[in-house]
Amino acid sequence: MKIDFEKMSGLVPAIIQDSRTGKVLMLGFMNEEAFGKTKETRKVTFFSRTKNRLWMKGETSGNTLEVVDILLDCDNDTLLIKAIPSGPVCHTGNDTCFSERNEEDILFLKYLQDFIVRRYQEMPEGSYTTTLFNKGVNRMAQKVGEEAVETVIEATNGTEEGFIYEASDLIYHLIVLLTGKGLRLEDLARELKKRHKA
Repeated sequence: MKIDFEKMSGLVPAIIQDSRTGKVLMLGFMNEEAFGKTKETRKVTFFSRTKNRLWMKGETSGNTLEVVDILLDCDNDTLLIKAIPSGPVCHTGNDTCFSERNEEDILFLKYLQDFIVRRYQEMPEGSYTTTLFNKGVNRMAQKVGEEAVETVIEATNGTEEGFIYEASDLIYHLIVLLTGKGLRLEDLARELKKRHKA
């Protein structure tokens, strides 16, 4: 990574983005030393222009930023750091320095898929997901069918709470089946996108 620290007298802007929600959390500045420390510790470290020293985000509050990925822009003078925050990012107590809530519930499905993929790779004993994988595609498909029927029953004759519960079971078992077939929710999203007519 050849970062151009010269344009801003030894500093580059570092945009921090939550790797799970996609929300922009804050903007800070790094010099070469701060960048090196960030890479070494996997905790975001900035150069404070007011204190004229390095400071690790969260060194006082404990609300650190764990680095997931670091990207460099096309001009080599701005960093995008994807990170996982351990608490509110802003000194005001807000989730972000732009007063946005750092939530995106729909993205939990991606996290859940990643979690189920890890289960498939590691197959830990005592896990319900592991038992489904061990029983094979036929059993996984059967569970999707069972949950679909239960979802339909709740939708037509049940409560809203029951419908949400059963629909959630259906989605979970569908993700397990997709994983067992070597596929992901993103494959479904691509198919739906292909079919979509604005």
